Amino acid sequence: MKTIQTERTMTMSENEEKINKTPEEPTPDKDMDIDVEINEDNSSPERVKELEQQLEEANDKYLRLCAEYDNYRKRTAREKTECYGDATVKCISDILPVLDSFERALEAECTDESYKNGMQMIYNQFVEGLKKIGVVDMDALGKEFDPNIHNAIKTEEKEDFEENTVCEVFQKGYMLGDRVIRHAVVAVAN
Repeated sequence: MKTIQTERTMTMSENEEKINKTPEEPTPDKDMDIDVEINEDNSSPERVKELEQQLEEANDKYLRLCAEYDNYRKRTAREKTECYGDATVKCISDILPVLDSFERALEAECTDESYKNGMQMIYNQFVEGLKKIGVVDMDALGKEFDPNIHNAIKTEEKEDFEENTVCEVFQKGYMLGDRVIRHAVVAVAN
């Protein structure tokens, strides 16, 4: 038991000495790789030209590396933004059927007025939450048909609407900024 204690004490004291020991100062011979030899030949025009060319190449490599890093930084920032936008669109498109169900529930006949008011308040909260993150519904009724944001499922003869105008909306469309989350399903007047 005593021998183990003595060995531990010796090991700890050796470790303390290593920790407390100051690091060696770097010496040019030992730690630095110096490419230039100091002698009489360094002043020759050929050697000066060669060193200038090496300096120019090193500077060029440095500038390329800086540009490459800057491009990398910009690319990753752009990818991060795109990834966030894609995830947001996916999440919202999964939530929209719930919003549709809310709208159908509000349109249904209900004899309990307090229940209907409660449902309307929840629906309003839901819509306000979507607006806060930038989701807006397309106001398609009466607007000119645009295949980029509308999905026409039929055409109808309607005198109240001009030709190529949305005359009926079957399902609301939604946008996040300038991105279409869901196309509005509409009927178009002839």
